[in-house]
Amino acid sequence: MPDLLAPFLSQTLTPAQLQQVQTYLDLLLKWNARTNLTAIRTADEIVQRHFGESFFAAQQLDLDRVTTLIDLGSGAGFPGLPIKIAAPHLQVTLIESQNKKVAFLREVVRALHLQDVTVYSGRAEDFSDRAQIVTMRAVEKFESILPIAAKLVEAGGRLALLIGSGQAEIASASLPDFEWQSPIDIPGARQRVVLLGNLFAAGRQPAAGSQ
Repeated sequence: MPDLLAPFLSQTLTPAQLQQVQTYLDLLLKWNARTNLTAIRTADEIVQRHFGESFFAAQQLDLDRVTTLIDLGSGAGFPGLPIKIAAPHLQVTLIESQNKKVAFLREVVRALHLQDVTVYSGRAEDFSDRAQIVTMRAVEKFESILPIAAKLVEAGGRLALLIGSGQAEIASASLPDFEWQSPIDIPGARQRVVLLGNLFAAGRQPAAGSQ
């Protein structure tokens, strides 16, 4: 597993973190055999596509400076739970509306002995809290969910999207209140990027030439 994750990491995971990943992977494979949590079925692909991409996204965020994160449309927990594994101090909320996926997320949180993780079973439109970082990956109805994700970001906070490269322009055009960085290519992925946008703090204006 460390070899599969190596292209996505600037520093290796600790033995305890690797054990958490292994436990998580075992649960995902077990549940996925009877519940459609992910279309990716093989262990190696799950490690690379789900865990690797999530850890790569975590490294693009200045996690030492933040304490709260919301993962919107969490599904099987990516990228929210791997980011929590990478940064245990974070208070993480996973928003997921499908009951089977909610049950899985709660089982992972229990099995990994994760603290300060809340699984919100409901629609993001009905969630009232905000966080310093909001993550979103592979959600349906991407354009319609973007404004909902934006409302969950604190002023001065950041939106982190794991998306196809063709969706980057859609995001930047749809949310002009964010200052968008250039898309960051995900290692080994075809046309998949991490796109980061900073929400302007109250009274702050976009920099000249920013989109």
